[in-house]
Amino acid sequence: MNSTSKILITAIGAAAAGAVIGMLLAPEKGSDLRQKIQSTANNWADQLVDLFNSSREKLGEVKGEMKVRAETGLS
Repeated sequence: MNSTSKILITAIGAAAAGAVIGMLLAPEKGSDLRQKIQSTANNWADQLVDLFNSSREKLGEVKGEMKVRAETGLS
């Protein structure tokens, strides 16, 4: 893992922690707060899945392109 990835993961973690702390300190009913936290967590999970899937697709495209280049270069 390179330093850019570490910085990005740290920033995302800090933002998530800040959001949770902000929600916990907000003057809301507990049930409303739990619902809001669950909704936010679900949204983030969906975004993470989308990011993972798009990264996997991009990796497949790059892999295919490199295979074509290797075959073309060898012939």
